[in-house]
Amino acid sequence: MKPPPATSSRKATNVTIDAGLLEHAKSLGINVSKASEEGLSRAVAAKQEAIWLQSNQAALESSNAYVDRSGIPLARHRNF
Repeated sequence: MKPPPATSSRKATNVTIDAGLLEHAKSLGINVSKASEEGLSRAVAAKQEAIWLQSNQAALESSNAYVDRSGIPLARHRNF
């Protein structure tokens, strides 16, 4: 799943970050806000994927069981 597109709208917030990690990031010239946003975006995408998989688990299992029993639909038409 793709995360929602980034917008130019930003909201200031406070976060608690390990002091050593923060100083190291700054010394490397890492934009902490951008890195935090990218990490949060990945975490949101991973959580959405997990929720989708959980909510569709029964359908996926049913589909896999059908293929196990009957084979791939239209397999006889495959040229490879």
